[in-house]
Amino acid sequence: MVDAWMIEVPGERVVVREPGPRDEVPLLTLFEECEDWFVAATGLPSGPGDVQGLFYALPEGASPEDKVLLVLERDGVVAGLVDAVRDHPEPGAVAVGLFLLAPWARGRGLGRALAESLLARAGAVSLVTATVPAGWRCGEGFLERLGFSLGAVVEAGGTVGNRRAGPREAGVRWAELRVLGG
Repeated sequence: MVDAWMIEVPGERVVVREPGPRDEVPLLTLFEECEDWFVAATGLPSGPGDVQGLFYALPEGASPEDKVLLVLERDGVVAGLVDAVRDHPEPGAVAVGLFLLAPWARGRGLGRALAESLLARAGAVSLVTATVPAGWRCGEGFLERLGFSLGAVVEAGGTVGNRRAGPREAGVRWAELRVLGG
């Protein structure tokens, strides 16, 4: 169990914590609000099983005890979600499968504050990997501002992060952040 903690964002009360049973409806709302991301990532809006599936989805070779889900609350309202797997794709690495912020929460510094807080709390992490939907400019820019190196577009097919690619997916860009001292 991860304790909840506050992150510093001027003028905002922001808490990061693990999701619980009472978060199902707020997470469904978040997924509906983030239709732009789902369409960019999968070619379709979020489906009814996406929230539930998130709790079980793992990349091949990953262990369930290494799965981390965190909710970002702004002023008591769910504003974001992070899905990550420790020690994947290699020991000492973290694979971020989903880093989602509601459209009304974007552009406020919440994403950067959350990413920096997670990196500071991650301990001995040497590598962070992520994917971004091909052409999702705001996501690509966000990762670059955090110091990630973006790779070429990988066409969809097979698995994407911790799930099977959908038939309408256009592909993703892989991103890596090498962490000094990790």
